[in-house]
Amino acid sequence: MANRLLNAIALLGALILVSTPARAQAPFHLQEATIDQIHGELMAGHVSCRALIGQYLKRIDAYDHAGPMLNALQTVNRRALDEADRLDAVSGANGPKGALHCIPVLVKDQVETSDMPTTYGSILFKQFTPRRDATVVKKLRAAGAIVIGKTNMGEFAAGYVGSGFGIVRNPYDPARSPAGSSSGSGVGVAANFAVLAIAEDTGGSIRGPAAHGNAVGLRPTVPLVSRFGMMPATPTQDTLGPIARTVRDAALMLDVIAGYDPNDPVTAYAEGHVPTSYTDFLKRDGLKGARLGVLRLPLDPKADPQSEEYKKVRAVIDRAVAAMQAQGAQIVDPIPAPEILKQVDKLYTDNVYETEQAVDGYLAAHPGAPLKTLRDILLTGKVVPSRTTRLITNIGKTTSDPGNLTVIQRREELRLTVLKMMADLRVDAIVHATFDYPPGKIPTDALTIADPAGVGDLGNNRRLAPLIGFPALSVPAGFTPEGLPVGIEFLGRQFSEGKLLTLGYAFEQATHHRRPPVTTPPLPGEP
Repeated sequence: MANRLLNAIALLGALILVSTPARAQAPFHLQEATIDQIHGELMAGHVSCRALIGQYLKRIDAYDHAGPMLNALQTVNRRALDEADRLDAVSGANGPKGALHCIPVLVKDQVETSDMPTTYGSILFKQFTPRRDATVVKKLRAAGAIVIGKTNMGEFAAGYVGSGFGIVRNPYDPARSPAGSSSGSGVGVAANFAVLAIAEDTGGSIRGPAAHGNAVGLRPTVPLVSRFGMMPATPTQDTLGPIARTVRDAALMLDVIAGYDPNDPVTAYAEGHVPTSYTDFLKRDGLKGARLGVLRLPLDPKADPQSEEYKKVRAVIDRAVAAMQAQGAQIVDPIPAPEILKQVDKLYTDNVYETEQAVDGYLAAHPGAPLKTLRDILLTGKVVPSRTTRLITNIGKTTSDPGNLTVIQRREELRLTVLKMMADLRVDAIVHATFDYPPGKIPTDALTIADPAGVGDLGNNRRLAPLIGFPALSVPAGFTPEGLPVGIEFLGRQFSEGKLLTLGYAFEQATHHRRPPVTTPPLPGEP
């Protein structure tokens, strides 16, 4: 109760601050609006929650299944206007409901909502509505957020295609990949369909869509955020986290969703590691004195450092590192890459032992689920071929298999190697490109191609953090000459989210690389 009271007082203070006359004179723009700006407009009486949510719904209607046809959303919550009316009434009587009062949030369709279908990107679950809300959804709603829609995702959590929706497209170039599997979450935030999105990261699915969407994506330490109510993929690597357009908004969302949940016992490890507020770590001079190690080794064995596309991204990353140094960071560039880092990609794909057990156990908890096992799902023949190819390798495998022990041992060796390297070099974080290549072109046969690599993203450096369970933050680093976004990632030790937010915020404030896509401009009459 005391913490909730303190949070309410802090929120009220923030709302009063952003609505002072000096700040109120600046015009409000819906496009790129932050949490603080929206709260300032609400408190000043310049906009109602209903009017605000209505404007976001108009943007979705104009650009998701029309205009550039981004296809980010599976379900649009038309009842969001009724929820906005209730928040307007609550605010008028008692003040803001919580830290995310009236903030429109998108939720990846891997996460359960009791009032909307949860499809996992598959036509097989298109009519499935769970009987419960996931823990993160409950927390968001308790904080006053409005779930404005469920986002398309790579079918059963890989890629950017699915039998339930087709193809999600990048708003910076709809012919190119948005990255996966939280593709709709990344696109929805990039295109200003909402302020925030919940995404899920097993092998990079928060940071990839954020990087390709010129946005901020935070993969938390595995035990920090509850996964209860989320279909698992690889439980030892699965986590939920925010995609936002600013580091501050990502920190505010993390404040709401982080912490212990008895329904997901692994979150007990987070006790004692959750600060009063992650916003306390946001310092404009946060790079001053920080020691950063730059990882130059491509973690994707298919990457070619001599290719022109690789060099375009490298030039952006070089400028980003130089900007960090100009802000006072001590740069170790490059860090010596231990031999085991060359095995990251193989170690990730070798883990086929968790998925079938985890999915079957999850579906068993849902009496209304149309299918009850991963095997039955694949036997329908309706899952897109690229996803089927990978999922088939998990059938018949269990965590009791001897091969799983080998995976566990190799991951622990990798974790210890990274920790030792960071200690020896005395670095606060490791820095690297989220992808060594720009967003790739979507193949014409994306829905029928059988090879998962055909709808993958070349130059993928995202798999290190999930394998060792560490947090990682991707922030906008700039653009290629063609105007394609590039993300740069900060990887830290367990429960170092605060430090990563410090570094990411300072870099963001020094560079201001975020800019909205031209395919989704303000609508006529939009604030």
